[in-house]
Amino acid sequence: MASTWKKSAGWLGTLVLAVTMVACGGTPPPEPAPEPEPEPQVEEQAVDEAAERARLEEEARRRREDEEQRRREAERNRVLSIIAERVHFDFDKSDIRPDAEEVLQRKVVVLREYAGVSFRIEGHCDERGSNEYNLALGQRRAEAVRRYLVSYGLDASRFTTISYGEERPAMRASNEDAWAQNRRAEFNVTRYGQLGN
Repeated sequence: MASTWKKSAGWLGTLVLAVTMVACGGTPPPEPAPEPEPEPQVEEQAVDEAAERARLEEEARRRREDEEQRRREAERNRVLSIIAERVHFDFDKSDIRPDAEEVLQRKVVVLREYAGVSFRIEGHCDERGSNEYNLALGQRRAEAVRRYLVSYGLDASRFTTISYGEERPAMRASNEDAWAQNRRAEFNVTRYGQLGN
């Protein structure tokens, strides 16, 4: 019986070996590819948070730029409004009146702050008197304004003067109200400096 068992075991071993050889005779099947590991959710969340932070920072930067632009425009408009204020004169006079001094004082403050701003002072008259006389009177008015500004330490080279006499009335009428408006000095910016053009 032992010999039969040995024979059977031998035969069984041979059979197992033969089956194994036949089964392994071809190329072994490829190993399955490992499944990709899902990216950790924490990394995705960090990327999303960084993108959101960058977006918010960009929005804040744009808001600051827009606000600064609005502030600069408002300041520019304020300064130009002060510069554009007219001063008026009494009939046949070129003296600076008290109400004109108030206007000119506002200009002095602005001109000290914005040293790059220059302008032309234009002298005007009402229609009474000859053209020649009114041109000379308009020039005296423009020069009086210039002297006033320079007396406060402003550089004279920032101001030019011209007279238009009666040629450019602010109001076209022949009455006291119109004449009072026409006896004036106007201011025309020639260099904007820090205000930009």
